[in-house]
Order: sequence, then structure tokens, then C-alpha cells
Amino acid sequence: MNNAVNNGDDGIWSGTWVAERLGVELVGDDALTGLLGLALRRNPKRAHLLVSNVLGKHVPQSPSVVHGHGFALGRRVRELLGAEETAEAVVLGYAETATGLGHSVADGLGTAPYLHSTRRPVAGVAQAGGFEESHSHATSHLLLPEDPALLVGDGPLVLVDDEFSTGNTVLNTIRALHERYPRRRYVVVALVDMRSAADAGRLDDFAREIGARVDLVTAASGTVRLPAGVLEKGQELVARYEGAGAAGGDRSSAGASGPVAQVPVPPEQGVAPETDSRTTPPGARGTARQGPHDPHPEDDRTGRTRPRGRTTRVDLHWPRGLPDGGRHGFTPKHRARLETALPAMTARLAEAIPEDASRVLVLGFEELMYAPLRLARELEQVVAAEVRYSTTTRSPVLAVDDPGYAIRSRIVFPAHDDPADGPGERYAYNVAGSGFDAVVAVVDSVADTRELHAPDGLLSQLAAHTPHVVLAVVPSYVPEPLYAAALSEERPAMLPEPLRGPAFSSYPPEEVGWLLQDLSDVTLEAPTEEREEAIQSGGAHYAESLPVEYQPSEQYQELFHAALETSAARIAQAVGVVTETVIAERSPRPVLVSLARAGTPVGVLMRRWAQFRHGLDLPHYAVSIVRGRGIDANALRWLAAHHDPRDVVFVDGWTGKGAITRELAAAIEEFEAGGGAAGFDAEIAVLADPGSCVRTYGTRDDFLIPSACLNSTVSGLISRTVLRADLVGPNDFHGAKFYRELAGTDVSVAFLDAVAARFPEVADAVGGAVKELLASDRTPSWEGWRAVERISEEYGIHDVNLVKPGVGETTRVLLRRVPWKILARAGAGADLDHVRLLAGQRGVPVEEVGDLPYTCVGLIHPQFTRGATGADGKAVTV
Repeated sequence: MNNAVNNGDDGIWSGTWVAERLGVELVGDDALTGLLGLALRRNPKRAHLLVSNVLGKHVPQSPSVVHGHGFALGRRVRELLGAEETAEAVVLGYAETATGLGHSVADGLGTAPYLHSTRRPVAGVAQAGGFEESHSHATSHLLLPEDPALLVGDGPLVLVDDEFSTGNTVLNTIRALHERYPRRRYVVVALVDMRSAADAGRLDDFAREIGARVDLVTAASGTVRLPAGVLEKGQELVARYEGAGAAGGDRSSAGASGPVAQVPVPPEQGVAPETDSRTTPPGARGTARQGPHDPHPEDDRTGRTRPRGRTTRVDLHWPRGLPDGGRHGFTPKHRARLETALPAMTARLAEAIPEDASRVLVLGFEELMYAPLRLARELEQVVAAEVRYSTTTRSPVLAVDDPGYAIRSRIVFPAHDDPADGPGERYAYNVAGSGFDAVVAVVDSVADTRELHAPDGLLSQLAAHTPHVVLAVVPSYVPEPLYAAALSEERPAMLPEPLRGPAFSSYPPEEVGWLLQDLSDVTLEAPTEEREEAIQSGGAHYAESLPVEYQPSEQYQELFHAALETSAARIAQAVGVVTETVIAERSPRPVLVSLARAGTPVGVLMRRWAQFRHGLDLPHYAVSIVRGRGIDANALRWLAAHHDPRDVVFVDGWTGKGAITRELAAAIEEFEAGGGAAGFDAEIAVLADPGSCVRTYGTRDDFLIPSACLNSTVSGLISRTVLRADLVGPNDFHGAKFYRELAGTDVSVAFLDAVAARFPEVADAVGGAVKELLASDRTPSWEGWRAVERISEEYGIHDVNLVKPGVGETTRVLLRRVPWKILARAGAGADLDHVRLLAGQRGVPVEEVGDLPYTCVGLIHPQFTRGATGADGKAVTV
């Protein structure tokens, strides 16, 4: 056939450049050159690369076209197998290139579960198989199904790859799987069958060898004729062009990428062929090599310059527990959940795309192809812009700005998912120079790292070529091993030792051991407004992300130090009272377990008091408790294995309305009911109990505790705790971050030292107060809870979770949430200076109330919409 079929600029086939220089010929079906172009690999094993126009990997394409081709192949497989065998079929796709294609084929079958191979090892997930891909730049494939039974059975196994070239990869796969999970039938599916005549008969011979039927289903077939010495010629050509700078070794190489081939969607999909009339005249401009820090990149087909784009993060509200793809298996039930959730998730993306955008790219991430593809296909239906889809890749390919070459430009950036094989370059092809008004980058949470956001990272590189970058992060699914309960009874999982400073936290190592896992390298922070919207809409739990650490002004820092100076003795007395009460009533040698993070400074101070007054060296740990999710059960397991649960005393900073008090009681009850160790006392010991929620406290006054004034910089530089399914497995501690970068403003130890320095002067007063307290009726009245319920109704909030009583909780509202207004008890004095200052900075009114049982109450905005930070729901400057 004539290989100059029109599918590039000016009717030039996108394989012409390689064909002319290497003598490579593409011979086969008439549809072949519409499906494929050619490029040169930067790979010593193979010179040429078949570049698919419909795969969505290297060439941005309509998502309907991409999904439609896979879906149509799946329909053909279903017809081949018949209803009975289709009902028993399992689909297996190949990483990284065919993960989305395989998933689309599974969609076409309709009822088949899907699994794809992976090059990403996942801790705690057993390997069910693996194989080698000899010609690839990354050869080892792993099979990591959540349910190993997925590969067991006699139903057909459908293997999906983008191209069927030599057949080696498929034969390696079937041989490896057939030895462990033999079956009667296999179906090989590929977009193109490019086997040589010599390879064509190998599949039949292999099928006879293993005693199974092997069928082949493809969209087109042909072969590549390679002249002698093509590998050496290809390597020489790559070296020559890279050395001359045509493709460049820069962080990005932008060419005037012309329109891609428009291949019609198969008739079943009902989508008409598309056209793209925009072209670049020959010689309009040469290759522009764009460095990562150039503020005026050339990124337009006409050669115009654009300023560097900005990046916006969008929370998709991805359904909890829904796999992000087929790495661990994707069932028909998962498919149904995804279909239900897609419209709402896509609507959130659409809101972030400028209305005047005419050309939008949804860019997936390596193996994460299917979720971005489905989002892109849905987006294509709801926005006026032309939507294209492609993904980043590990595959190194030469980029040449020529209309007869398939890879017109490349963006180069560092790996950002901490790959098992170490750091390296990654690529996005045909993005630079393609005139995209917005790029939606979709990554999984494992890849949402500092490297992604670094100055030379992917987001920065994209911002050099488009005015709008939208980041959407899909939670990386980590399966809970099947039969986990039974396995844990036979062989309990070993839990790590506590984290300690200086490696984790700025506290000395003897002061506290953190029963947490270190998530410092994971990007978890989200803007306060985005978090509030997600929390109140029910789309996310507050423990799934972290607020951006608010760094107070110099004026506020001065107020903190002044407040500490005036209140240190008062705090020291409360510390002494609560510690002596614990030793007298709970245990002569208590094990202090602080509820991270507000309880941690109090726990350290109680430990210091016990040393000061009794010479005791008490153990002290910090654990996570999450409202609505309970306490970290693995932390309880660790404590029970190392201490008598009856000696454990849970410590917190203060009570508000008593929500955590109730949460802990319910969590301990659930822990014991589930077979956990008995003996833990659920009552919390607190520094201050203004809500009258507990029996063990230092005071019931609602006053300024300076440790409530700041965030991590007064709590050992540790974040709030995080509980998210993709980061915290069934045998892991909850997570938290250590903000080492904030060391310059850390006052954690200074706060402790200032209070402990007052211990000698309050010792006598503590003794008298403890005698009086032990003789009194300390039965909780829950006065605070009733007040919160009343305030919730009086102010039309109708949600007690949005009412935060007490100085400490009000301070948290101003630092970490979206405040609506502050209620202050009439006549409250210096204890509210810092609250008034923060409220003024955030434009939040302070309303004096006469009959308030607390010094103040913070109200979170009850009808939050994005940008609502003031009482009127309008954004104000902080």
C-alpha cells in the first residue's frame, strides 16, 4: 500500500520522516497509516517506534475516539466468545501503554473484571505473577490483584496490548500464567497486528504446545519492513538530531505540533468523525527549545508568546474505596460506581476550565490512563471546548518538529512518584506547541509529591505552555488483603516502634514517642476554602487532607509571647493539678497517651511535672483520634503489647463540647468488642474542661492556653493527623507530617520551658487545689454541649459540628477553618486579645454575648461556598 496516506499536516503521513531516512516501510491494511505514525526511540534495543494515533499515550486525541476503539474491540471479543464464555472472562492489560485500552476493552465486554500489569511494587500486596517485555525500556511486569482468585478459573483470559509485534510479550505472559493458573482459552487483543511472516505462525504453535486455544482480535494488521542496519542508523540519527538541538535535551522542547489524525469512532459508539482545520504552514517556525524557568514561553501555533500559566487544584470527590484503575483489579461493581460518580466529578473539572477555552487537554499519568480517559470523555460532552486526551510516559523518544514525524515536541520532567527503580526522566509528547488553553493533569495520590510541584516538575513545565493548569488527584487505591482478620490471628502484623525527635518532631526523643507513620513526603495540604467546601458537602472528611499551615504575623507572634508570659503560671498550676489527680486516682505510674496533636504539649508538661514533683520518668506517647473514625486501633494494639492498658491515661489539651470525649469512649468500646485488649480507661485527662465533659482536669476555666494559639510550631512541628485509605493500610498507624522547613519559627520547646519554669512557684498552690478537687463532686454536667446545641439553633446553623466553643477551639477555627463570626462573653479581657487580632485579620466580626458559658465560641461558616471567609460569605484578604 502507499504509505503516504493523509493523516498529518498538509496531507503528510506522520511516519514519512522516519520512512525516508531509515527506509522503514509500513505495509498492510488501508487503515494502518491512519492508526499509526513513526518516531525514533532513544532505546538501544529497537530503533523505531510505532506511534498510535488512537491510544491516547503519545498523541493527544479525542477521548471518544480513544475509548471507542477499545470498546469496539471488546464488543468483537464478546461476539467471538459468546454469552456463556463472556460471563466467565477476565481481561488483562499491559503497563504502561495499554492500561487504558485494556480497561476500555473490558467495558466492551460489559461483565468482565479487569486487571493490568504494573511496574509499581505496592507494599503489602502479594505478587500473583509476572513476566518480561524484552524490547521495552522497563521490562519487568508485576501482577498484583487484590483477590488472587481473579486469575484462577477456567474462563477465557483476554490479554490486551496496543500492538502485537513479535508476540514475545504475549507468549511470555501466557506461559507464566498458564503454569500457575491453567485455562482452556486465551484471546489476544491489539489495535494493530504487526507480526512478520516469520512470527505469524508462532502463536498457533504455542497454543498446541500448552493445549489451549488462542485467538487474536485486532483493528488492523500489517508489518514493518526494516532494512539491514536499521538499529545502528536509527541510533546515529537520534544522536545527530539531539546533538544538533533539534529535539534538545532541555526540560521542554516545544514544536508547532499540528493536528492529529482524526480516526472515526467505531459505528457502535455513534460519534461522528471530527475534523480539525487548523494547520501550521511549512516553515512557519522552527523548533523552540523552552527552558523550565522562561516566563514567556513560545506556546502558540502562530508563534505568539504567553505568560506562564497558573495551577489550580480541583478536588474530584473521588468515591471512597473505588480503585483508581486496574492495578489491583476493577470489577463490574466498581464500573457501576464510577459511572454514577463521573458526572459530578466532571462538573467540578468543568468549573475550573475557563469558559473561553477553545482547546483543552486532559493529561493522564503513566499507568493511570483509564480514570483520566473517562473524565476526559465526560468532559467532552459538557464543555464547548475541543477536548483532547493523552498521558505522560516513561518511554524516551526523539522529538522532531516536522509534519511528517509523529512526535513533534516533548516536555521532560523528573519522575514524581518515587519509583522503585529510582529517579529518572519522564515525558509528555505533543503537548508543547499544541495551543492548549488549559491542561488538566490527573495523577494519583502517590504521585502528588514535592517533585510534581517543584520548579522543574511537571506542573511547572505545563504552566510554561498553557495559561491554565488544573490538577486533579485521584486517591491511589491500596487494597486490604483478603482474609486479613484470619491472617492476623495466625500471625499478627508487626507494628513499628514510635517515631521520635529529632527525626520526627522537634521535641527531644525522651519527651514523646509518636505512634504515627511519617507522611512528610506526601503533599496533603489543600487551601482552607477548598477543604471547607469538601467537608461541608460531605465529599471529603477533614482527616483526608491538611490545611495549609497558617504562619501568623509578627504582631500575632508578639501577642503569643506576651500571652505566654502572663499565663505560664496559671498553666503550670493546671498541669500540676491534673497530673497529681491522675497519679492519685488512676495509676501511681501512669502511661501518658496524648491525643495528637493538641494533647501532645500537655502530655509533655505532665511528664515534666511528674519528674519535677515525684522523680518519675513516665512513658509518653502521642496517638491519633479522628472525629467520626475513632482512635487508631493499631496504636492501641501497640500500647497493649508494651504496657498494661489499665495504666494508660489519655491526655488532651481542653474540652469544647465533648465530641472527642464521646468519640474515645465509643472507640474503646468498639476496640474491645472486636477482640482488642481490655482495660483501657476511656476518660480523658485535660488541662482545661470548660465544657464540663470529664472528671480529670486541671481547671474548668476557659482561658487562653498559648499552645492553642499556633499550629505545628507549638506542637513539635507535627501536622494534624491524617487518615486516608490510600495512605493508611489496615496494619498501619495513622499518618502525620513533620514540617522541618518551619524550624525557624518553632516555639514548641520554648513554650514547654516557659511553663515548666513556673513549677516551683505553683507547687504549694497545686497541693491545696488537688485536695479540694478530690473532695468535690466532679461529675460532668455537659453544660457545654447544651450551650452548643442552643447556639446552633439560635444562629440558624443546625449543625453542632460547626460550633466550636472555648478559646482553644475558637482559635483553631480562625487558624484552620472558614470562620463566620465569633461570640465573646461580655467583659472578657486579655484572654481574647489574640482572638480579636486574628478575627480582625480575617474580617470576621466579634459579637459580645451576655450569657455565654465559655469565654468565646467560634462559628464556622454554615453555608459555605468557595471563597466565603467573612460573615457575609465574601472573600476577604488574610
